[in-house]
Amino acid sequence: VQLQASGGGLVQAGGSLRLSCATSGRITRMGDMAWYRQTPGEQRDLVARISESGSTEYGDSVKGRFTISRNNAENTVSLQMDSLEPEDTAVYYCNAQLIPFGFANVFGYWGQGTQVTVSS
Repeated sequence: VQLQASGGGLVQAGGSLRLSCATSGRITRMGDMAWYRQTPGEQRDLVARISESGSTEYGDSVKGRFTISRNNAENTVSLQMDSLEPEDTAVYYCNAQLIPFGFANVFGYWGQGTQVTVSS
């Protein structure tokens, strides 16, 4: 199973970007999906999480500006980022908690990261 993130780039403050994360490989069950971000020298922080049923959770700094969504049929997760600020500059990683085909346990998987840069 692999996760592939896309959609990062350079945008001016106040602008918008949409990140997407696609899953490849056979999956028995997809659980929580999430986006994290990390800046150099800092820990990876939760940006947003969405459960299998669609319940969402956001980091305090992005509430009201970012929206996470998922497509359960395609096992994808997206992050719509509006009113971007320079402080949102980071590498963004998608994460999925899932049961791969042939297994009984939940494993955590990470995408490769996509750079988001917001200029002032």
